[in-house]
Amino acid sequence: MSAASVSQKAFTAQLKKVYGWYTGGFVLFVVALAILEQMGLPRATMGYVFLAATILLYAGIGVLSRTNDAAEYYVAGRRVPAMFNGMATGSDWMSAASFIGMAGTLYLSGYNGLAFIMGWTGGYVLVALLLAPYLRKFGQFTIPDFLGARYGGHIPRFIGILIAIMVSFTYVVAQIYGVGLITTRLTGVDFTVGVYLGLAGILVCSFLGGMRAVTWTQVAQYIILIIAYLIPVIWLSVKQTGVPVPQLVYGKQLEKVTALEQKLIDDPKEKEVRQIFRDRATAATEALKDPGKAYAEGKAKLEQGVADLKAANAAPDQLKAAEDALARWPKDEAAAKAQWTRERGAAGRANPPARHGEAFSGKDDKARDIARRNFLALVFCLMVGTAALPHILMRYYTTPSVKEARSSVTWSLFFIFLLYFTAPALAVLVKYVMYNDVVGTAFSSLPAWVQAWSKVDPTLLTVVDVNRDGIVQLAEITIGGDIVVLATPEIAGLPYVVSGLVAAGGLAAALSTADGLLLTIANALSHDLYYKMIDPNAPTARRVLLSKILLLVVAVLAAYVASLKIADILFLVSAAFSLAAAGFFPALVLGVFWKRTTGIAASIGMVAGFAVTFWYMITTHPWLREVFFGTPRSAPQDLWWDIQPISAGVFGVPVGFLVILIVSLLTPAPSRETQELVESVRYPNLKAA
Repeated sequence: MSAASVSQKAFTAQLKKVYGWYTGGFVLFVVALAILEQMGLPRATMGYVFLAATILLYAGIGVLSRTNDAAEYYVAGRRVPAMFNGMATGSDWMSAASFIGMAGTLYLSGYNGLAFIMGWTGGYVLVALLLAPYLRKFGQFTIPDFLGARYGGHIPRFIGILIAIMVSFTYVVAQIYGVGLITTRLTGVDFTVGVYLGLAGILVCSFLGGMRAVTWTQVAQYIILIIAYLIPVIWLSVKQTGVPVPQLVYGKQLEKVTALEQKLIDDPKEKEVRQIFRDRATAATEALKDPGKAYAEGKAKLEQGVADLKAANAAPDQLKAAEDALARWPKDEAAAKAQWTRERGAAGRANPPARHGEAFSGKDDKARDIARRNFLALVFCLMVGTAALPHILMRYYTTPSVKEARSSVTWSLFFIFLLYFTAPALAVLVKYVMYNDVVGTAFSSLPAWVQAWSKVDPTLLTVVDVNRDGIVQLAEITIGGDIVVLATPEIAGLPYVVSGLVAAGGLAAALSTADGLLLTIANALSHDLYYKMIDPNAPTARRVLLSKILLLVVAVLAAYVASLKIADILFLVSAAFSLAAAGFFPALVLGVFWKRTTGIAASIGMVAGFAVTFWYMITTHPWLREVFFGTPRSAPQDLWWDIQPISAGVFGVPVGFLVILIVSLLTPAPSRETQELVESVRYPNLKAA
């Protein structure tokens, strides 16, 4: 056994010991806070303690991992053991959207939400089979590094830099947005202040030590986020079924939810509320045809009604009801138009509840076919996009060997599986609570957590007595997906300390992903653009310093954009997978598996695939059409084969492959040196170039 192998084993053993103590210490910290809560520690103080403790912990790891060595800064010295790299990759992968939003998506979408789980986990199978071991064998630091070496010249590298920056920046803005939300809920500070407080936490993790600091911080963050996710779900499972393994009771609880769904579909009171929403939507649609006329006529009618009742000396209760109706009338035409737009948009609440376990639901065969088509398109885009995300692929440069890179992907899948296998169970457990414990309850007897969350944010939970019968109907509940995870501790009846723990887990998820993305952008600019294309003789110290400066600049810019609360940011994040898939996947896969692929073909293919995907998005998504072309959001979508814009990569990826294949056959074959590079990357028995 070589000295390097012995040293690596000793390093791995030391890491297991350190993180074992860290896990035990963190559990004791939570237990201590739970005891202090019972002794009267205020909730606000607990929020500050969680925020300060986690940020200081990550900052400490960042300071201890500081480095100016290029290999340490860019690839953590290539000595991260497979298990720990898998844990760091899981943390890097599970953003705030996955931690907070996955169970919420499954709650709201049911079977259709499984597209995210299938796509995102399936993507790691593609990573293991097609890319990770070969990129590790290639070595170097970044994805544009591979493109530049494999295809020669600066053009493929520069295109790779641009795509990596565009994909990563939209993703990181959403992570910082999530950090701002969680920080605000933990401490009560203003959202903008919360964004910049979270930014400080991001920077201390990545600024001083680059990939080295980010890796060891992400391992710590994974431990926090998985504990935070599992504890309340297990407790809720025990409370409902007596079984502490929620994944095992998932099917049993789904059967109960399905029976309750049928009951709610047939309930006369539910039908009454749905009819009210249907009537409101119809009236709002008619009013929006001429808002000015509808506003004036409606107000005049109410005023005349009040005057008539006064003249007739009507009963006080009758007169008060008419005056209240007039008082509720919008104050001006603009307010009326906004209200009617909301009521028209609420037309979906007139529909009966969708069945959680029904695949590809729709009113007819065509609708079901469209649902099936979009499900498969989304799975495809998320799988291929996952396999092409630069901040994920960079992680496999950090392992000691090709074998460790393969093993690392397996560990990544396992650690991601722990959360993704739990999310469907959580969605069903919470849905059972809503259908069984909340629906049918008197408004005066609603559970405390419903009343509390209704006051926190109307977009998360709103319960309004539409038919004024004093009883909650399902159609009267508006629920946002984020509440499914955030409110689980309170739904399960756990102490507030667990709510703080969940928020800390969400913060860890957002911070870890933001760290990886910022490092990707900074490295693309400092290493790939500056060092590889502008100044190849730049000393290591200058390159690392420039990366740190660029990381700071990009982080501040992303925080500023996040603080603006740009609309539809979650769509842009999901769309990043389509953009990464179309921009990178064909060039990377063909670059590894087809020696005949040429540099000009790869360059044109990357641009063509990315352009088709981007064009489809901006011409079909309502918000992007409005931004780029000024088209009203209400204008009909001109969809290709009814595919939603989030899955635009389903068009861009084939275009990328086709263009690269055709142009490669029409252009001279790559040089012998390039083909030998491909051989060395693909076959372990050949010495790496």
